[in-house]
Amino acid sequence: MLAEVPLGNWLMRAAAGFTGRANSTLTCGDPGMPVPDALKAVQRFARTHGIKPTAHVVNGSPAEAAVEAAGWRIDLDHPGGYESLVMTGPLEKFAQGVAESRDLPGWWELTAGSEITAAQRHVLGSGGNVCFASLTDTDTDNGTVTAAVRGAVVEDVLHVARLAVRPSHRRQGLARRLMGELAGWGLEQGATTCVLQVAEHNEPAIRLYEDLGCAEHHRYRYWIPAVS
Repeated sequence: MLAEVPLGNWLMRAAAGFTGRANSTLTCGDPGMPVPDALKAVQRFARTHGIKPTAHVVNGSPAEAAVEAAGWRIDLDHPGGYESLVMTGPLEKFAQGVAESRDLPGWWELTAGSEITAAQRHVLGSGGNVCFASLTDTDTDNGTVTAAVRGAVVEDVLHVARLAVRPSHRRQGLARRLMGELAGWGLEQGATTCVLQVAEHNEPAIRLYEDLGCAEHHRYRYWIPAVS
């Protein structure tokens, strides 16, 4: 079941368990009620949609202090890492070429796995201006997708997600090349800036994005009830 339900300025989200952001409550602003009561609503929402109750919280924000005071704890076992950086940067610094959007089976296999669910297609395919960018191996008969990334332009911002390179093709500059082509596509769509999320333990990716001119904007963590 896919859902986005506002709770004051918070946003409760569920997408059958695919990605942490799409299955957590974004805790920016005022939930319109005391935070302990809001977190109880988050738990009810999670039970209704069959997901783990999770709060997506910006590090050092007023919400983080309130969530901790309510007895929640950092989800240290979160599959994608419990802490992530949000990085931003100007597209013109690394744009090179223009990516072609190709909704290939190999794109989905590399970025989401072999069995694609309706939730995955909804999370990755929704939005009016989405690019499924990829690079293929021209030395193979079937044109194996070797690198893939998703981009979506909202107003003047290119949102980057799901950058992946096949293990057999890493350290060949494919991620840098693909990001350059995606940036070129974003510029054509009227974007000037990119924003992306990366797990704090993924040092190679962080170094790549820094080399492309991106800098850390803020960090966020996932919080869960101390007692489930």
